[in-house]
Amino acid sequence: MFPNLLLLPDSATPTALRQSIRWFWLLGCFYVLYSCTSPTPDVKPDPPLPVFPVGTPVASYNANTAVRWGDMALRITAGTPGNTPTYASRAFGYLGLAMYETTVHGMADHQSMVQQLSNLNTLPLPKSDSAYSWPLALNAGQAYLLRNLYEHTFPANLTAIDSLETAIRLAYSDTLRTEVAARSIAFGRAIAAAIYEWAKSDGGHEGYKNPFPTDYRLPTGTGFWVAPTDGQVAVARALHPQWGNNRTFAPASAKMPAPTPETYSTNANSAYFKLYKAVYDKNRQLTQAEKETALWWSDDPSQTFTPPGHSYKLASIAIKTSGANLALAVETYARTGMAVADAFICCFKTKYTHHNERPSTFIRANIDRTWSPFWPEPPFPGFSSGHSTQAAATATVLTDLFGANVHFTDDSHVGHPKDQLRNIEFKARTFNSFWEAAEESGWSRILGGIHTQQDNEAGLLQGKKIGESINQLVWKK
Repeated sequence: MFPNLLLLPDSATPTALRQSIRWFWLLGCFYVLYSCTSPTPDVKPDPPLPVFPVGTPVASYNANTAVRWGDMALRITAGTPGNTPTYASRAFGYLGLAMYETTVHGMADHQSMVQQLSNLNTLPLPKSDSAYSWPLALNAGQAYLLRNLYEHTFPANLTAIDSLETAIRLAYSDTLRTEVAARSIAFGRAIAAAIYEWAKSDGGHEGYKNPFPTDYRLPTGTGFWVAPTDGQVAVARALHPQWGNNRTFAPASAKMPAPTPETYSTNANSAYFKLYKAVYDKNRQLTQAEKETALWWSDDPSQTFTPPGHSYKLASIAIKTSGANLALAVETYARTGMAVADAFICCFKTKYTHHNERPSTFIRANIDRTWSPFWPEPPFPGFSSGHSTQAAATATVLTDLFGANVHFTDDSHVGHPKDQLRNIEFKARTFNSFWEAAEESGWSRILGGIHTQQDNEAGLLQGKKIGESINQLVWKK
């Protein structure tokens, strides 16, 4: 039809028809012109696939190098005078992260925590066309960071760090070309140095220097925590009252609201009174087994590697029990370290938001003025429980990595001298899951007489959320 119309002369075509033919002709010209050009898409091209360094993948190595440095971190923590669970938790966070970042580029299915953690915007990158020894990089990074985080430790401890670094370097360097070994060591140190610089701005840098600030004033009144003055602690002041303001590793951890304790009341029928009365009643009839539980989880900072150190030790136990390779080991230490670090920040934010009293204050004022807890009270408010918070955070990350039903033996304090005062020995404990261990850890503080059940429950709940915030970081591509 249209070809015939196009052949008609203008004089034989009605005016409306002539106008339609002109529009059709113009549209055809536009179509031809457009089809001859290359359109510019309004979409960005896919980014190039990452190129990984050549060499042996991290998963091909066993976990020995990571575990040896995990054990060294625990040794230095326990052997450094004046150490606190707050500062120790921070150290484990950075040490675990450094293990991961010095090796992650040898794991093609994993990715760095850069731009995932709070204000961690960049870290050194390896050369994509060069070989690396990932154990050597890890070794160099751990030695650098541990020396700097614990620069205040005894000279003998610094010597032990040097000795382990040398032993591992020699064990791997002998089988490598000189340039590969040098490149790996330089990369590990560069990562550790960058992490240490980032750590300086978190609010806890050199926190060992002033753990009990004299200018901090505790609130006074009914229901508020009172620093111990009965000789149970060396310093009758508040430990790290500003720790809750520190930067968390996972951004989501910083956004968690602080849980709220029960309303103060001396009415014997009130929920508040019953919480403290339950602690009093339990402490008056502790069995030998319950005393052993309380002592096992006491994790006295002056004699052990602290509560977060106990969690870091559980990470080592999980690695060894499962026969994990180096790739799984470094992720385990990273998740556990950052989980306990965030747990202590969030927990101390809660503690110094509410300043809730410890059992001894309420019990002596309202139930039995001669009462003393089975275990000495630590120098910070009660609600919520730091043990429960960090234990739950640890259980959450370890369960995500290894499963919900892992049978293991916790030998953390085996070999520790017998507690002569309480006539208790340190015996290994066996568990069927990481959550079972976390729940016992929280319960132990009630047995010790230094926490109530609300402290324990709030800590377990918040710790689980903190562990989930670590798990939800993008570890794999």
